[in-house]
Amino acid sequence: MTIEEQLALLRRGTSEIISEANLATKLKSGKPLRVKLGVDPTVAHVTLGWAVVLRKLRDFQRLGHTAVLIIGDFTAMIGDPSGKSKTRPQLSREEVQKNVEAVSKQVYKILDPDRTEIRFNGDWLGEMGFAEVIKLAAKTTVARIMERDDFTNRFTDHKPIALHEILYPLCQGYDSVAVESDIELGGNDQKFNNLVGRDLQGHYGQEPQVVILSPLLVGTDGKEKMSQSLGNYISVIDSPNEMYGKTMSIPDETIENWFELCTDVPMSEVKELLVEGKNPRDAKMRLAREIVALYHSREAAQEANEYFVTTFSKREQPVARQLLCRLPAIRFKGCRFLGRSGSNGLGLQMRENRVQAYHVTVRMRVNKVLTLNKVLDQRVQVLAAGVGKKHDKRLPSLTPREKRCGLLIVKKLLNILHECFKVFEQNLTGRTQRLG
Repeated sequence: MTIEEQLALLRRGTSEIISEANLATKLKSGKPLRVKLGVDPTVAHVTLGWAVVLRKLRDFQRLGHTAVLIIGDFTAMIGDPSGKSKTRPQLSREEVQKNVEAVSKQVYKILDPDRTEIRFNGDWLGEMGFAEVIKLAAKTTVARIMERDDFTNRFTDHKPIALHEILYPLCQGYDSVAVESDIELGGNDQKFNNLVGRDLQGHYGQEPQVVILSPLLVGTDGKEKMSQSLGNYISVIDSPNEMYGKTMSIPDETIENWFELCTDVPMSEVKELLVEGKNPRDAKMRLAREIVALYHSREAAQEANEYFVTTFSKREQPVARQLLCRLPAIRFKGCRFLGRSGSNGLGLQMRENRVQAYHVTVRMRVNKVLTLNKVLDQRVQVLAAGVGKKHDKRLPSLTPREKRCGLLIVKKLLNILHECFKVFEQNLTGRTQRLG
């Protein structure tokens, strides 16, 4: 592959390269490059948002380079202030370690293990003495740190900026020094931190790294960046059906962007799929198949496609339809849902498929005014949902597939409750509501 072809591959899904001339020079050298990506394990899932930069790291691996994945077990306890209007809560070492174990396994759904070097920045940052921290802090200035928009805005608005947040860019920048990176990848919100790494490498006598930035993937809601805290995410370990269904829920205007950042489909082909006059649903179904195939298999993608068509386009539930009269009591996030409710996962009752429809009643106790992101936390206790004790007797055993289907119905019922809560949010103030 020529240098131009390599650059074309690496340009895809990026917003800025600092600088492309330096990148071309490094590629022409012919030596394996050390390409760094730092991730703070503040959550336990690798989402498609994270996967954007992980997939770029994989592109470098395909060109024969080494992926150096920095797991920020130390910096996660500080909390990256990038794009934040207030100080992030600090995680305990136990919380970080739990997330590290989960994330470390998931990244290999994308990266080649044989070309991946995983490092933990606690190995060098955690060993620093106070004198070394002071020496590191002397490598930059307060004026340089205050160039960050988020710090400037908080300072102007008289919002607190903790000293440990000011140290965060130095910690992340020093990671580049510790692993001697040639290239660093990051999202647009990491530009400042990545450039601090370039500066520090110069101070320590190393050749400054090239910085490659990628856009932040918009979540399934089409508004905010993909985030687990907002619930608008797809995890790389979601089931094929769940992954496919979530992808189909994205707004039409985000389809092209998702194709570019989440798949390897040539953009010329994507533009043909989105030609005016064609149904965007067909393009979205192709997108969903491509994403499922990347993290599962082509066969799983086709099965998920058929499941979606049967379930939603034809208003059927292939497996669930057969199970509605034999679902057992299911516990989900501490909530007990009694079986044989007649729910088809698309509403509270199912009549069109000739299955006896029982009325589903949900009783709840609300202790405080609800907020959308908290409707299913500990403040809302779902006391019961079902059709009565007489329908819970002598239930036959279920296969694993049938149990998964039962959980899918419960999840969909919870989504319906979410929508109900949004409608009645203003009225739910410490009193019992009954939804039927």
